[in-house]
Amino acid sequence: MIKITICERNGKIWAFQVKGHSGYAEEGSDIVCSGVSVATQMAVVGLKEVLKLQTEVDIEEGYLHLELLKSEEYEKAQDILLAMKKTLEDIAKNYAKYVKLEVKKDVY
Repeated sequence: MIKITICERNGKIWAFQVKGHSGYAEEGSDIVCSGVSVATQMAVVGLKEVLKLQTEVDIEEGYLHLELLKSEEYEKAQDILLAMKKTLEDIAKNYAKYVKLEVKKDVY
């Protein structure tokens, strides 16, 4: 199962973490894992390379963590992060057996 945690502070997403594998299909054929990977990787690239925001990113096999480092940049990041969140919510809804999404509010 893929476990996704999205952290919000004052209504703004400032970090997210993805752990695990879905187990929906064999590696290379797993559309659930691919969908989650594309959504989260697009967010990483958008924040770091397009918006040039300061982030801390840790990527390993079956794990991704991103955190925005400057609170004054939270607003700039929201369009990308909200698009990612909506995409992940849809995947979690349609593949609930394979993906769990949790939103932690007012996490500091």
